[in-house]
Amino acid sequence: MYNLKIISSTVRPGRKGPIVAEWIANLAKQNGNFNVELIDLGKLNLPMMDEPNHPVMKNYQHEHTKKWSAKIDEADAFIFVTAEYDYNYPAPLRNALQYLSQEWGYKPAAIVSYGGVSAGTRAANALKADLSTLRMVPIAESVNFPFFQHNINDRNEFVVNEISRKAAMNMLKQLVRWTKGLKAIKEDKE
Repeated sequence: MYNLKIISSTVRPGRKGPIVAEWIANLAKQNGNFNVELIDLGKLNLPMMDEPNHPVMKNYQHEHTKKWSAKIDEADAFIFVTAEYDYNYPAPLRNALQYLSQEWGYKPAAIVSYGGVSAGTRAANALKADLSTLRMVPIAESVNFPFFQHNINDRNEFVVNEISRKAAMNMLKQLVRWTKGLKAIKEDKE
């Protein structure tokens, strides 16, 4: 089984990202190919980048960075769950990405985005570009939710239609394929 880290990007009070992340985490567990861990940046609470050395050196001084590095290093694949703030993904996610360098490399990444009319797709596109610079491979398959508040029921659960569920299942299927393929590249230390 592959280690899948699902990272929920929002941190502000009243956020809905964690219930979207919980929904995709449950589907990923049903896939049967992943050991799934959900990482909520709102609970992780990384400070703004405070390491004195560039992340490419992996010479971390702070315990929170060392723990973050170990958590990301053990991953084989990622799903980023992101809202859209001002046509981009949230700053806490950018901060979390920029804390590290080598740990992200040669791993596939899928994106679940949500928002208003654009369904978070502008944030997803910005995120894809940044993931590539970290040597991650953002896969083409994604899941996007326009007016996502309509997917939240009275019990504060995220409920999706069959089309979105099928899109998510296809995304997970492709994530498995990319994880298998990139594993050989990741393990090649030359």
